Amino acid sequence: MTELIYFYSAHSAFAYLGSARLMDLCAAHNLTLVHRPIPLSPVVEAQGSLPFAARTQGHVDYFFGREIERWAEWRGVPVVPFRPTHHDADYALASHLILALGDRGAAVDALAHAVLEAHWRDDADLSDVDRLSALVAQLGHDPATLFARAAQPDIAARYAQNADDALAAQVMGSPTYVLGSEMFYGQDRLEMLERAITTPFGPSRWVNPPVQAT
Repeated sequence: MTELIYFYSAHSAFAYLGSARLMDLCAAHNLTLVHRPIPLSPVVEAQGSLPFAARTQGHVDYFFGREIERWAEWRGVPVVPFRPTHHDADYALASHLILALGDRGAAVDALAHAVLEAHWRDDADLSDVDRLSALVAQLGHDPATLFARAAQPDIAARYAQNADDALAAQVMGSPTYVLGSEMFYGQDRLEMLERAITTPFGPSRWVNPPVQAT
């Protein structure tokens, strides 16, 4: 089964907007989705992007306002107005819970989607232990067991390694999908990704292609 590497942040609007479509695409083409949740700001800032607070109001209004509204309508997924109330809260715990289930499989897919959906559809605070406990319980997991696993040092190490791998692969933001040596940045590239699965694009003539993710 072919692997599709999936770099994303657990609070990413655009990862949420493409999440259901991504899961359908993987099922249709027998792809194994390999989850690589990352801390987003250190990764994108290392690639030269401005911190969110330093971006112009016009940039914010367009890319994180109108674009989200239009893509939500296009994909048929509901979103909260503009940004979730607690969007700036720490989402490391939510990321660790995903990693505590592993990096692939139906349970990981379901939790990753549920976290994104809870944040962007239901305005959930991803640092709220009670809210996350209820979420994992709804998916059939024992909260105490999963939280204990998420607190282990190897989970934090894997989260940090995901960030290092994203930097090495020159990931520019969330979501980024890597199929073999081909990188697709943004959920608006999902249709292009599907074309690559069925009919690979010709070889790149770029002098310095991105580093292949693992």
